[in-house]
Amino acid sequence: MTTAAITERRELAHRTSDGIEVTLFWTKPSDRVTIAVLDTRSGDALEFDVAGSAALDAFNHPYAYAARRDHCTVSQPRTDAVIASTDR
Repeated sequence: MTTAAITERRELAHRTSDGIEVTLFWTKPSDRVTIAVLDTRSGDALEFDVAGSAALDAFNHPYAYAARRDHCTVSQPRTDAVIASTDR
């Protein structure tokens, strides 16, 4: 990934609760909205796309949205998302 691509990805919201970090990202060039979830205790992570109109609800309820594969695509976490979350 290039530096330009990383800087074009913006963190819109972040929250931590009981070792679970949830981050809402928006990528300008693609107008892509993603949710990244990191379990800081186990190191498990996931990231998925979500419709912009559902972004806040997905941010508040990420596991419900991750389970609904008709609304999002679950993928391996992006390295920069995991690094950014662990650097906090």
